[in-house]
Amino acid sequence: MTPTPGWVVSPATAIQLIQQGATLLDARSAELQADGILKGSIPVNWTEFTQPEAANSGKLLADDALLTEKLQGIGVFRERPVVVAADPLQGWGEDGWIVWMLRSLGHPQAVMVDGGYPALVKEGVLTTTRQSADEPQRGDFVVQRTDRWNIDRDTLRASLGSDRVAILDSREAQEYEGATPYGEARGGHIPGAVHLYYKELMDAAGSLLPPAAIHARLQKAGISPEAEIIAYCTAGVRAAWVTVVLTHLGRQAKSYSGSILEWAAGDPQRFPLQP
Repeated sequence: MTPTPGWVVSPATAIQLIQQGATLLDARSAELQADGILKGSIPVNWTEFTQPEAANSGKLLADDALLTEKLQGIGVFRERPVVVAADPLQGWGEDGWIVWMLRSLGHPQAVMVDGGYPALVKEGVLTTTRQSADEPQRGDFVVQRTDRWNIDRDTLRASLGSDRVAILDSREAQEYEGATPYGEARGGHIPGAVHLYYKELMDAAGSLLPPAAIHARLQKAGISPEAEIIAYCTAGVRAAWVTVVLTHLGRQAKSYSGSILEWAAGDPQRFPLQP
């Protein structure tokens, strides 16, 4: 099978990978999946792989054996690429989160489709009903974690103020400025974080901007080309999407998967927030 090029692929490349036997995951919300799924795809929800406690709901399950069981159950194989699609305009970056998860758990060929589900449909991929989806063939992938693209709360706290690290808040402006629309314990942003809403890296159709335009937006936000970028959001979904895109473009990037839900639940003296 052809090696997967990077972390983001064009719809045409995605179709080629699918035709060669890649596992296709539909990561959109259940509401969007109710209107149809891609033929041959396996519907998944990112929350199946996260911890149940509210403050930790962006963090991966701690049990590697359980994660292995869940991923094998949706047809993830060691030697097969995994192609993940969501809806860039109507979603939250769920495809990026699934790709980030798989890469962080040791799968080297997980990719996100540029433009997502709508782009694949436009390219002629057929759809079917969720009820008509085939049972996935059981995979053989075994979790082998890496922290290369993830950072925990204490490590992030220790890096505050470092000129080698750029903290990127990928939420909407109102959230950055203190709004708490998703039940956060406190509002505001992590000290020193710059704001860049993740959808500013897409065009009006939901496809990624050209690489030069993305690098320019990072520069405009105050992020130098040499900085290690740590992205966060509310529960890590948008941050993971940003991490996938930036890693694909050759930037050093990590996701703080606990994000504001975890940070804001901590001691305000140790984990402060700025308005």
